[in-house]
Amino acid sequence: MIDRCVRVVLAEDSVVLRDGMVELLGARGCEVAAAVGTAAELLDAVAEHRPDVAVVDIRMPPTHTDEGIRAAVEIRARTPGTGILVFSQHVETAWASRLLADGAAGIGYLLKERVARTSEFVDALHRVADGGTALDPEVVTQLMRGGRRSRVDSLTPREREVLQLMAQGHSNRSIAGLLVVSERAVEKHVAAVFTKFDLRATGADNRRVKAVLTYLAES
Repeated sequence: MIDRCVRVVLAEDSVVLRDGMVELLGARGCEVAAAVGTAAELLDAVAEHRPDVAVVDIRMPPTHTDEGIRAAVEIRARTPGTGILVFSQHVETAWASRLLADGAAGIGYLLKERVARTSEFVDALHRVADGGTALDPEVVTQLMRGGRRSRVDSLTPREREVLQLMAQGHSNRSIAGLLVVSERAVEKHVAAVFTKFDLRATGADNRRVKAVLTYLAES
């Protein structure tokens, strides 16, 4: 039986979901030290409260691409003793691999549908707090397939469409015009492609060219 009070910092930009999770965790004997809506607030809250576990949504403001996972990786580096339980609407294998790169102890990755199953979510939270691992079965399946799966397959239909137009030499502004979306929306899709292809920003590298080369090589 679970009887230890786990101290939690929660990061979720949806106010409704955040309030619901705070109520759920409180009813299950957990202490929610802080509940925040951005990655920056999450980093500050973890530094201030030193929780047992940080519960983090992968996609957070302002771009809703990888702010949450980047904050989780930073927390992992700054305070290795803090467990990380991330959740997402879909399996993001590139981000899961990134989080697990330095070991799986004290790490959890659940799909949001699993978070809705209260007992499974709370059990996963306690396992992570105790230094264990809690990976959604679907995440495990996708990670096991990772070696045989093209990175292009991880893209959403719109991300693939944007990348195809990038391969044709279109700028973000041109892509926005062709797809009848805002340039900001295109920037979000491009950022997601870079993340899924594990293309990090450097002073010398052109990530746009590398993304196109990856697309051409793996399509």
